[in-house]
Amino acid sequence: MKYIGLDLGSRTLGVAISDETGFLARAYDTFRFKDDDYDRAIEYTIDVCKKENVKEVVLGLPKHMNGDAGIRADISISFKEEIEKKSDIKVHLEDERLTTIIVDKAMIEGNIRRDKRRQKKDELAAVVILQGFLDRKR
Repeated sequence: MKYIGLDLGSRTLGVAISDETGFLARAYDTFRFKDDDYDRAIEYTIDVCKKENVKEVVLGLPKHMNGDAGIRADISISFKEEIEKKSDIKVHLEDERLTTIIVDKAMIEGNIRRDKRRQKKDELAAVVILQGFLDRKR
C-alpha cells in the first residue's frame, strides 16, 4: 500500500510518497500557498491522494523538544481532522522533532547550495517523516 507523507508549514506543504509496497519514501513535491491558507493545502492533499490512489497519509506533528504540543501542533491536528472529514483518507500523526535538522545536515554534507536547500527542505522533511513511519510499521 502507498502512503503520502506531509510536512506542514504556514506557507508550504512538503510532500513525500512511498513506493507501492510501503517500504521506501521519496520526495514528491512542495506545495506553496498563501499564509495560513490551510484549506488550499487540504484540497491539494486530497487531490494528490486521489491522483496517486493513496488512502493513508502521515502528517508531521511538531512538538517542542520537551514533548509539549504548541500552536503548530494544534494546526496539524486540525489539518488532520479536516482531511478525514472531507475524504475517506486516514491520517496518522508522526512526531517530527529534529526532522528539519536531519534534512539540513544531510543537504549541507551533500554540498547542496543554500538556495536549493531552501527549495527542497520541506519535501525532504516529509520524506524523513514518512520513512520513520514506514520503518516502524515493519
